[in-house]
Amino acid sequence: MDCSDKEKSFTTNLPSETQALAERIAAGLHGGEVIAFTGGMGVGKTAFTRGLAVGLGAGDVASSPTFAIVNEYEGRLTLEHFDMYRIETWDDLYSTGFFDYLDTDRVLAIEWSENIEGALPEDTIYVDIRPGETDDQRVITVRGWKGEL
Repeated sequence: MDCSDKEKSFTTNLPSETQALAERIAAGLHGGEVIAFTGGMGVGKTAFTRGLAVGLGAGDVASSPTFAIVNEYEGRLTLEHFDMYRIETWDDLYSTGFFDYLDTDRVLAIEWSENIEGALPEDTIYVDIRPGETDDQRVITVRGWKGEL
């Protein structure tokens, strides 16, 4: 289905299903995309990023970059995995080097993107992850994706 500017929602029942959804999205990435995650602590943002890394050929390597701020994974495209949880000011954001990554052929995956909302490009792909009805179930809403799902 073409999702261009529409929202598309998915329900996953296991972390492996969340990862598989991200792998499908990764297959359609060309480079230069910014993927902004929203959702609470522990909902699966890193699992989704792990799926992006796997889908880009970097392997099952993604881990939360909370203390490093950004982790880099090499595959058919370079994936930069940001954690903006502790970013509170524009000075904090500039200190991460975030702006140096924009307008490159790298894919940027940004956890806690709501903390840098004003800095995100207009064509950002938004992925909102919320808890579902069971402990492992997630409701994932993708907005701004122009590829097939």
